[in-house]
Amino acid sequence: MSCGAEKFSKESVLDKYHQKDESSIVQAAALLVDGGRAGELSRINELIEFVKAMTYKKVGLAYCYGMEKEAGMVRDMLLEQNIPCVGVSCTAGAMSQREVNSLSELSGVSCNPISQAQQMMKDNVDLSVAIGLCMGHDILFQKEFKGDQTTLVVKDRVYNHNPLLGVTA
Repeated sequence: MSCGAEKFSKESVLDKYHQKDESSIVQAAALLVDGGRAGELSRINELIEFVKAMTYKKVGLAYCYGMEKEAGMVRDMLLEQNIPCVGVSCTAGAMSQREVNSLSELSGVSCNPISQAQQMMKDNVDLSVAIGLCMGHDILFQKEFKGDQTTLVVKDRVYNHNPLLGVTA
């Protein structure tokens, strides 16, 4: 859709790709897709191989409390592969709805993606993996977390966490 309508400098983009941090990510990603490997691995298996290729020291799972069971299963898979990881729920800090959103009329604990990201950084996480964060909360988390990030699960309550079904429905 954008071929021929690019509005960027090819030279400056190539310079970025050849910087050390970016080139290591490009090379690790290439291990997953080049040489006919695309489509061989599930997203979780890609994550495991990517983490190993990048030699991350600790992975953080930023998850929605409604997906705590699934986040635990992912944590267990990573630990089985000797990948240190920590999980941080969206309700980290147990702040009330009104503390986080002055317009809220709800009682109870609020999602708190900013504290979630700060906790991960205090835990010295190298890679953050989002698991079902709500729309908007994911953006706040991404803005706050300083480090590499990827998404494993996008929350979609209507289409069983497969939002592209909404496009084809």
